[in-house]
Amino acid sequence: MGAMEQIKTLNGNAEFPCYIAKPDDDAKAAIIVIQEIFGVNPGIRAKCDHWASLGYLAIAPDLFWRINEDTNLDPDVEPEFNQALDLMGQFDQDQGIRDIEAAIHHAQNTVGNHNVGCVGYCLGGRLAFMTAARTDIKASVGYYGVGIDGLLGEKGAIAHEVMLHIPTADGFVPADAQAAMHAGLDDHAKVTLHDYDGLDHGFAAEFGNRRDDDAATLADSRTESFFKEHLA
Repeated sequence: MGAMEQIKTLNGNAEFPCYIAKPDDDAKAAIIVIQEIFGVNPGIRAKCDHWASLGYLAIAPDLFWRINEDTNLDPDVEPEFNQALDLMGQFDQDQGIRDIEAAIHHAQNTVGNHNVGCVGYCLGGRLAFMTAARTDIKASVGYYGVGIDGLLGEKGAIAHEVMLHIPTADGFVPADAQAAMHAGLDDHAKVTLHDYDGLDHGFAAEFGNRRDDDAATLADSRTESFFKEHLA
């Protein structure tokens, strides 16, 4: 359904690749799909295709484009998992937010309004929270975002709705970090947190060993309802 296309960076002096999936009819809203550390791989592209099937313009920016060309890694293959960790270590997250903002502007111009949301996974879950605090995104969803407890100082800048999906047995987000997220965000008028008892990081991946079908279906249904409400 989708294809890789080039869009302009925020300052307009370069272009970078994004997977863009378009609905059959004109989209009235858009969703930026923010990658895990594995790049714009088949799972991320499938998520974009799904959003397009629901009538949204879906854009997944290749956030690693400055450090690695065409990142497309499989988390179930150990050398590729290790390569992803190495890329994560090189990645400039602040620059990544600027590239996400460029994708937001492209989406806004394409659909002709500000009904643009984002959904991210792992690294993308963290970046979705940062996007909510640093851009004019209208609605943001993060799945198993890592290190959000260290970003709570930015929560006062969140002006639009945010939903976070938190697996309680996440090997990358320990219990104390989860507790800090709840303590810092449970009373935030714009933020909703959902816990998934006993589940681990990556439970909503489209493919592979990490996926838990029941939990992924529940979380994704909540996300779909969230965007249906806030991107109208």
